[in-house]
Amino acid sequence: MGSADLSIETRTGHNYTPRRILMVVSNPATLHGGKVGFFAEEMTAAFYAFKHAKHDVELSSPFGGEVIFDAHSDPRNPNSPYADDLVSLGFVHHAKFGELLKDTPAAHDKSAADYDAIWVAGGGAPLITFKDDKRLHQLVADFYEQGKVVALVCHGSALLLWARLSNGKLLCEGKSWTGFSDKEEDEINSAFGIKVNEYTIESEAKSIPGTRFLSAAPNAPFAVRDGRLITGQQQHSSTLASQLVLEALEELGAS
Repeated sequence: MGSADLSIETRTGHNYTPRRILMVVSNPATLHGGKVGFFAEEMTAAFYAFKHAKHDVELSSPFGGEVIFDAHSDPRNPNSPYADDLVSLGFVHHAKFGELLKDTPAAHDKSAADYDAIWVAGGGAPLITFKDDKRLHQLVADFYEQGKVVALVCHGSALLLWARLSNGKLLCEGKSWTGFSDKEEDEINSAFGIKVNEYTIESEAKSIPGTRFLSAAPNAPFAVRDGRLITGQQQHSSTLASQLVLEALEELGAS
């Protein structure tokens, strides 16, 4: 009989204090002649985790309207390597949740005062659509300055390159964070045979004094929590980052 047969273990679940979470995904954009949106799992994995914790979750996009999964991440695409992404499949075919993608409210019209956390997904469009969106930059900064939890995953963390606090400093100054790494950018460039993105988050971050950009091996699940700032490296880090958000929200409730 092995040692595992001699052990007894019990576990109980956790009852979370209900919170309000604003999720932001990019509006569609055009990249190298093709339509891109957001990475499915980077929204749906967190959406599932937050709903399972009984939180009130609102899906939005900066300008509102219909939003789309990146074709690469869409499990309905026969050529997608994520055909086994059951959470995203369940979301898009859900009678209620699937409809949310067809007409999102505008994040530009939202106020940080009405929520406890913001979650920003990445994908193909954010590096294009987020860069000059000053209203979105301000919204993320407002969440942070109002003591809320700020979470960004993959290319969604590009917002930290531009979101400035009321003192004029970038939110990421003095912080440790992560996002899609240069090595991962190199991999997708090789896979598609072109330079996919005009700039990279890691290279831009390293030009900012006082910020600490961290990363693990390409495609390894990796998330960083620096106080109320939570970031995930890429899609494989979505679940890790969402768990950190749940923990941070509980700590806020205890304060």
